[in-house]
Amino acid sequence: MKQSISLSKYRKSMGSSQGLKSLKHINTTTTKDDPRFEEEDQPLSPMARLFHEPGSNVYIVSMMGCKTKINPDVIKQNLVHSLVRHPRFSSLQVTDKETGNIKWVPTNVNIDNHVIVPEIDPNIESADKFVEDYISDLSRSSIDRSQPLWDLHLLNIKTTDAEGTGVFRFHHSLGDGMSLMTLLLACTRQASDTDALPTLPMNKDSAYIKVTSVWSVLVMLWNSFVAMMMFVCTGLFLKDTETPLKGSAGVENRPRRFVRKSVSLADVKAVKNAMNVTLNDVVLGVTQAGLSRYLNYRYGNSLILHTLSKRSRLTFSSVF
Repeated sequence: MKQSISLSKYRKSMGSSQGLKSLKHINTTTTKDDPRFEEEDQPLSPMARLFHEPGSNVYIVSMMGCKTKINPDVIKQNLVHSLVRHPRFSSLQVTDKETGNIKWVPTNVNIDNHVIVPEIDPNIESADKFVEDYISDLSRSSIDRSQPLWDLHLLNIKTTDAEGTGVFRFHHSLGDGMSLMTLLLACTRQASDTDALPTLPMNKDSAYIKVTSVWSVLVMLWNSFVAMMMFVCTGLFLKDTETPLKGSAGVENRPRRFVRKSVSLADVKAVKNAMNVTLNDVVLGVTQAGLSRYLNYRYGNSLILHTLSKRSRLTFSSVF
């Protein structure tokens, strides 16, 4: 008989050496003959080492909702043949005692140590709050360096937006957001053809920066100059506005909350088509505008923040 786990029990188990148990054990077949071991003892890049500095131990936490219940065995079997085969996701980060440098050391991966499937009470009072609390707890814990620094948590509980939720946690030394998203897509398949990799539409007419006139070029150069001067002045004598976004000493140890909001893709596409930009431009623009308006409302006595907000809106409208 399966035993359900409450949030309080989960928090206790996160501090234990064993953690939460998965449903089924699946072994990998990695050996020393694996091509991954050709990269043995390669040092971490300077940027990857930076994420191991005190106060900069950064993890990337993301979540993905599914329309159906998640089958953990299917997920594990696919990860063994995709993600686990990547050198960075099947290597330890070991510190050389003599030099102090951190190196990649390939290892055998036990998928059960990385795919966590907690047993959740299906009659829990607030599923959405449970998922938010679960992710918040993940942000306050770290992954043991005796194994590759990533894990996947499968929450088979019905929320407002999904039948099941997957929560990914990667140490930032494994890669940046773009490389991790590319790798994540490579681990998926098309719904119409389970053997085919997903494809992304390409717009040949789009460009990184659209220049429509000489005036737009001058405005772009001016905004870039102002941004550079503000950066220099802030480093010399100006101070950032005291808001919750400004990290003070010990900010890395504070608890975090993840708040999500579902929006209509049709609405986002309507804005995209009207402004002739990308979906990513619309999402970033709305996020920046909303955050800027909130900070101005809450901390509106800052002239610098108001100036930056106004200039950001001008930059967005002139460049795109």
